[in-house]
Amino acid sequence: MKKFKVFFDIEKEEQWLNEQLQKGYRCTNISGLGIYTFEKTDKRYVMRLDYQDYLPKKELEEYKGIYEDFGWNYITAPLFGGIRYWQKEDNGQNEIFSDRQSKGNYYKRLMGYSFWFSLLCLVFSPMPYKDSGLYHEGLWSMKGALFWKAFLFETPFVLLKLLPAFMFVFFGISFYKAYRKYSMLREK
Repeated sequence: MKKFKVFFDIEKEEQWLNEQLQKGYRCTNISGLGIYTFEKTDKRYVMRLDYQDYLPKKELEEYKGIYEDFGWNYITAPLFGGIRYWQKEDNGQNEIFSDRQSKGNYYKRLMGYSFWFSLLCLVFSPMPYKDSGLYHEGLWSMKGALFWKAFLFETPFVLLKLLPAFMFVFFGISFYKAYRKYSMLREK
């Protein structure tokens, strides 16, 4: 079974993947385009996600070895870093972060990830640039049915232009959530 889904929040993605596991579908692959591949299973699994920056080959092998020693199976990850997907049979010890410090480091990495992606989206957003009209100027002088046809034709392109601005907001919210959780862990 394949499903297409896009997430801007790593914790919601993890929750959704675990819901699929509860339904009896084990994740076997995740493409970079948001296509999740599942297979039916009778065993109970749990899935955890971790965010890691780019790791050189040797460090990546060490990182994977530590988790695999505790029974976790590495599903996939982007080539240059990002979200790492871990899955194992449910045995009651299902957390990959065993203490506050490792959980805090996780949220710190998430903050960095969200910050840089939101900054990148802001740079590509048309909002900060002067004279970056969303619709063509001639549209507003059209009348009747011609106006509506042109308006409806141009609207998808306007939404595409605004996509970086929307993503800036999503990644900004993700940064804020990670910051709050990181701050709460430091205060305890």
